[in-house]
Amino acid sequence: MQRKLSARHMQMIALGGTIGVGLFMGANSTIKWTGPSVLLAYILAGMFLYLIMRALGEMLYVDPTTGSFAKFATEYMHPIFGYLTAWSNIFQFLVVGMSEMIAIGQYFEFWWPNLPAWLPGLIAIITLVLANLISVKMFGELEFWFALVKVVTIVLMIIAGLGLIIFGIGNGGHPIGISNLWTHGGFFAHGASGFLFALSIVLGSYQGVELLGITAGEAEDPQPTIVKAVKDTVGRILIFYVGAIFVIVAVYPWDQLSNLGSPFVQTFAKVGITFAAGLVNFVVITAALSGANSGIYSASRMIYTLADSKQLPRFFTKLNRHGVPFYPVVTVGAGILLGVILNALLPIIAPSAGNVFVLVYSSSVLPGMVPWFVILVSETRFRKVHADKMAAHPFKMPFAPYSNYLTLAFLALTLVFMALNPETRVSLLVGVIYLGIMTAIYFRRHHNREAFPGK
Repeated sequence: MQRKLSARHMQMIALGGTIGVGLFMGANSTIKWTGPSVLLAYILAGMFLYLIMRALGEMLYVDPTTGSFAKFATEYMHPIFGYLTAWSNIFQFLVVGMSEMIAIGQYFEFWWPNLPAWLPGLIAIITLVLANLISVKMFGELEFWFALVKVVTIVLMIIAGLGLIIFGIGNGGHPIGISNLWTHGGFFAHGASGFLFALSIVLGSYQGVELLGITAGEAEDPQPTIVKAVKDTVGRILIFYVGAIFVIVAVYPWDQLSNLGSPFVQTFAKVGITFAAGLVNFVVITAALSGANSGIYSASRMIYTLADSKQLPRFFTKLNRHGVPFYPVVTVGAGILLGVILNALLPIIAPSAGNVFVLVYSSSVLPGMVPWFVILVSETRFRKVHADKMAAHPFKMPFAPYSNYLTLAFLALTLVFMALNPETRVSLLVGVIYLGIMTAIYFRRHHNREAFPGK
C-alpha cells in the first residue's frame, strides 16, 4: 500500500472515528445515567484511553503496519486473538456504518419530509465507496473535512456555553455560573451504581480512536507522524468531549435535559443563533458520513489483513492502481448497503421493529473493546521480544506493565456493570454470542491444522 497519510490526516481520522452522532444526539443518554458526574466518567475513561493509545503507539513506533493491532495480537498472543480482533473490528464498523446510513435518511427528513428514507443513504454509500477506491489520500482528505466540521461545531458550542456561564451572553447579561453541577440532586445524582453503569456508554463513545493503528501502514514518515498523532489526538478528544459535556451540564439542569431535545441545538439557540436546528442537523449528517467513511476504511483494511495472513481468500489482497484494496472496500460497502435496504424494507414488513437498530448498534460495544484488550496484553509481550529496542525507545508506555494491568481491570469492571445493568445486558450478550461464534469458526478451521502441522 502507499504511504499517503500525514499526521493531519491521521489525527482527523481518529477524531472522526471517535466523535460521532453519539455525542451530538446522544449526550442526553449518558447524562441521564449519572447526572453531572458524567464529567468524571469521561475524564476517567479518557485517562485509560490515553494509556491504551500509548501502548499502541509504543508498538507502532517499531512496527508501523496496516491492521496493526490484529497483527500484534497474532504475533504476541495467539493467532486466534488476531483473528477475533480483526473480525470484531469488521463487525463493529459494519454495524456502525449501517446505522449511520439509516440515520442519514432520518436526518434528511428534517428538510424534505417526503423524501424516501433510503435514498440519501444509497447516494451516500456509493459516494463514500468511490472516494475510498480513488486513493487513500482521497479518503484522508474527505475524513479530514468531515471531522473538521464536527470539531468546529464543538468548539463553537463550548465558546457559546462559556459565554453563557461566565458573561451571561444570551441570558440577559446574567451569568449562569456552574451551580447546576450540584444543585439538582448533587454531583453524583444517581450514586455509585449510576456512575458505574454509565461507564460502558462513555467508553463506547470513545471507540474508534484506535483507527490510528490501522492508518499506520499508510502514514508518511511513520515514526514522528505516529508520535504526534497519538499525543495530539487523545488530548483533543478529551477537550472536546469533556468541554462539551461540561457546558451542557453547567448551562442546563441535568434532570431537565430529556425535555429539551438536542442540548447542542438549545445552546446555540440560547445565544441567539436562530438557525441552530438546521445547523446541528447538517453537522450530524456530516458526523454520520464521517462514521461510515471511517468504517469503510477500517473494516476494509482488516479484511486485507486477514487475507494477507491467509485467513480469507487471497484475492482480497489485490490492490487497484491507486494502491487501495479494491475487493475489501467494495465488500464493506455492500455490507453497509444492507442497512440501506433494511431501511427501505423494514417499515413495510415489520413496522414496529425500529428499536432493533438501537440494539444492533449498541451490540458493537463489546467487539469494539476487543482491540483495546489485545493492545494492552500484546504490549507486555512486545516489550520482552523487543527488549533490545526498549532502552532507546522515545515513546514508551508510561508505568508499564502496571498501567496495562490497571487499564485491563478497568475495562473488565465496565463489562461486569454492563452485565448487571438491565438496559445494557442484551447488547453485551449479543457481543458475547458473536465472539463465541467467531471463536468456534476459528477452531473448526484451524484446530486440526495446528494439532497436525503436516496435515
